[in-house]
Amino acid sequence: MDKQTQTEVEAAVFRRLVEHLDANKDVQNIDLMILADFCRNCLAKWYSAAASEQGADIDYEAAREVVYKMPYSEWKEKHQLPATDEQLEKLAARQGK
Repeated sequence: MDKQTQTEVEAAVFRRLVEHLDANKDVQNIDLMILADFCRNCLAKWYSAAASEQGADIDYEAAREVVYKMPYSEWKEKHQLPATDEQLEKLAARQGK
């Protein structure tokens, strides 16, 4: 596979991952962190960093809008549930705290 095709495939996979996360808003960020040690916010940070590496200025909040498909504050208000004690304990154990 040539570099251009690889880049296009990788971009398509990213878009599909974002669509999948958008279709599964019930999956909370803390659950992603517990299970896979990354979440939607991590994707936004990586997106912003990759844009910067390519000379594009996409700040963290703009990158969050790409990942969340809306402003983060709106997503949080509509879809984020308070973390349970059990989730917080599992996250702390995952992070070695």
